[in-house]
Amino acid sequence: MGSPDGREAWTVPSPRDSCHVGIGEICVSYSPDVLVALALGSCVGVAIYDPVRRMGGLAHVMLPCPTDAHPSATLDRFASYAVPYLVRRLSVDGASDRLTARIVGGAAMFASDSAMAGIGQRNADEARRQLVLAGVPVLAEDIGSNHARTMEFYLETGKVLARSYRYGIKEL
Repeated sequence: MGSPDGREAWTVPSPRDSCHVGIGEICVSYSPDVLVALALGSCVGVAIYDPVRRMGGLAHVMLPCPTDAHPSATLDRFASYAVPYLVRRLSVDGASDRLTARIVGGAAMFASDSAMAGIGQRNADEARRQLVLAGVPVLAEDIGSNHARTMEFYLETGKVLARSYRYGIKEL
């Protein structure tokens, strides 16, 4: 299902469903659904939750901001666009003013001499910056290091799990 502005990047899963949120995608849903972002390496998963309505959304961002090289690429892949869009989308769907966030990913997955070195940290920094601008506090995060994670966001409770092959499961 496409979004109201014609974009195909966000979906609303059926009840008691899970929504796999791919790179550059945003998903908004309600309890008891589970939103999942697989293999967050340098990408960042941003989960925003409304505990009153038990609804939330997950953005799987790939880069901090659009560049001259990719000015009109799918905007949902950029933290500078996806995070404020997700906050607006939740508000349009009736979210309360008690939104909170959790962030997962932002690992250093590329060699230090690569043009992509540090992209994970820049993604996390931009996601945090956008959340501050939107007035959404970050309650927890699992960011950095050099390993990928899978993020599971449980809308029944707001719980987020960060799963890693190397380090197991961390509850946020």
